Amino acid sequence: MSNFLQAKLQQSLAFATLVVLLIFFSFANTAFFTWSNISGILLSTAVIGILALGTTFVIITGGIDLSIGTGMTLAAVMTGIFLVNMDLPLIVGVLGGIATGGLMGFISGFNIAVLKLPPFIATLAMMLIAQGLALVISGVRPIYFTSVPDFKQIALGTAIPGLPNAVLILFGLAFIAYLVLSKTILGRYTFALGSNEEATRLSGVDTRRWKIMVYTFSGLFTGIAGVVIASRLDSAQPQLGSGYELQAIAAVIIGGTSLLGGRGSILGTLIGALIMSVLINGLRIMSIQTEWQNVVVGAVILVAVFSDSLRRRKAIF
Repeated sequence: MSNFLQAKLQQSLAFATLVVLLIFFSFANTAFFTWSNISGILLSTAVIGILALGTTFVIITGGIDLSIGTGMTLAAVMTGIFLVNMDLPLIVGVLGGIATGGLMGFISGFNIAVLKLPPFIATLAMMLIAQGLALVISGVRPIYFTSVPDFKQIALGTAIPGLPNAVLILFGLAFIAYLVLSKTILGRYTFALGSNEEATRLSGVDTRRWKIMVYTFSGLFTGIAGVVIASRLDSAQPQLGSGYELQAIAAVIIGGTSLLGGRGSILGTLIGALIMSVLINGLRIMSIQTEWQNVVVGAVILVAVFSDSLRRRKAIF
């Protein structure tokens, strides 16, 4: 079966899973399928989805990025520093937060492409660095945006009545990511790196340069997620972020992107992110204890990785 057909099949299965979850939780609790709850699900999907969109590019190359959760936190903290502590204009502070994510992605990409560190190790180190810097820079205290009243409108404003702006940002970024992945040279080389990096290098492509660009591009999404979550909470919480990377990676894998690289889609990632948000929200609305929620999410990650492994074996044989 071709990669295209495999991707379409996985997207169909993921979409069917999403529909089943929606039906199940609707019957389990009548409060689930209300507009306020659906709006809340979409709002919570925004952060996971934005992280997952950037991570899709990294995983298609055959890499991994464990730093996106704490990187998002550091971007949120830096946005707070720029806007609250330094009193910079709103647009400058927001761009500074986004640039923070891009810089972390660039450093990870450089360590992987030039210094030849394994992606797991390089991004694990960046995860710890970002976590530490967020705590040190913030003084282990939340940074509140009460002095910047317009900031919370980035995520919680409603350009379309009843729909938070964070959701519009997610879908807008998904469209941009789709165009980049399917219509640009960065997208073509992203797939080429994941399919056969050595063959791509031998064909004359500077694989180191393009790998750094992929991680930097992904890092920009991490920075945007940091701005969005800070706006949503109206504060930069320096201890928030751990665990988001697992949900984002799970969303990417559920959506049909292969952990070995070479295959993936933005639509699949969006569906995967919605599955994760619906699952978590449904468990909460059913009053399932947080400990068991973590068990279920962990099981979903295991199933997603096993399914990806099973698809690869079928492709080989």
